Amino acid sequence: MSERAAPFYCPYCGDEDLRPSEQGHGAWECAACNRAFQLKFLGLLARGVRRTEAGGDAI
Repeated sequence: MSERAAPFYCPYCGDEDLRPSEQGHGAWECAACNRAFQLKFLGLLARGVRRTEAGGDAI
């Protein structure tokens, strides 16, 4: 099994200067905006994702 993917940018400021946090698994720190955040996988959707034709809204 492969290692989990790391975020490419901060969800708050968009900067790419991220470091793993000491707070635990999935926690990251942004050096640019001085924020800490945590990523968590919630699971798979049972129904999947529905797509519509011609770029309309999904139902």
